[in-house]
Amino acid sequence: MIEVNNLSKTFKGKTVLDNISFSVAPGEIFGFLGPNGAGKTTTMRIILGLLNPSSGQATLNGKNLAKDDAARSKVGVLLEVDGIYDRLSAYENLRYFADIYRIPNREARINELLEFFDLNGRRNDPAGKFSKGMKRKLALAKAIMHKPEVLFLDEPASGLDPEAQKNFRDLILSLSREGNMTIFLNSHDLDEVQRICNKVAIIKGGKLLAWDSLANLGRKNRQPGMELSFGNTADIEQAEKLLTSAKLAIDIHRTQEGLTLTPAEGADTSQIITYLAGHDIKLEEVRKLKRSLEEIYLETMKQETR
Repeated sequence: MIEVNNLSKTFKGKTVLDNISFSVAPGEIFGFLGPNGAGKTTTMRIILGLLNPSSGQATLNGKNLAKDDAARSKVGVLLEVDGIYDRLSAYENLRYFADIYRIPNREARINELLEFFDLNGRRNDPAGKFSKGMKRKLALAKAIMHKPEVLFLDEPASGLDPEAQKNFRDLILSLSREGNMTIFLNSHDLDEVQRICNKVAIIKGGKLLAWDSLANLGRKNRQPGMELSFGNTADIEQAEKLLTSAKLAIDIHRTQEGLTLTPAEGADTSQIITYLAGHDIKLEEVRKLKRSLEEIYLETMKQETR
């Protein structure tokens, strides 16, 4: 759906994007991550046709949005700024944007969106009286008024309380699943990205450091950790002593029911279970621990740029 090929951008002699390439598949929820100034917004602006690249190209379904009105009509955008008119009601805001998009069956589409976003009961209230979460829902309704194929979101849950964040995540997932919408998400909220994204790209200093599924990124560089549960305290203590004395390249943390093992880069944990069994240590349960996106992100940030 989205193809970014060898994209570079220079501002006043400073390289902001340095030959980055990635793609986003149809129906995917794609997370674009990086610190402030990494080049995320510049990349999104080039994809949207709002900024010309210095070299390379970015296309949507093979079309350059800067040159193709028909392709632009298939895109929805929600920025950090809601773009909602406080003096207008929820209904009036949506009617205004429906007229801009020249939506056929305008009233039916407005009613559908108000119902979907659970705003029907407040349809006639001024948007200025809405909570932050309700305004974000109204802004998202505005962004998908014309049923876009691709939705670009820039920090969509910024400033929302935990309940509103969850509601907003659920809405994004619903749009992806039920509306078959491709979603491009710029976000600093790693927990939000981990919960909803199929694939992520990590950018730093204009260079692409990583681009893959969360599962594949979690397996790179080192094995996932393990959580070991034991039948009694004596086995926990004995296992901790054995593993510590073995001087394995792992961090060992004691828990109430057992041990959590976190391997260092390149460490081999495949023999740990056999090693403990050989010393008559009885394990009740062994669970692999998934690496969090926060761990993956922080490790990637420490890497030298390619």
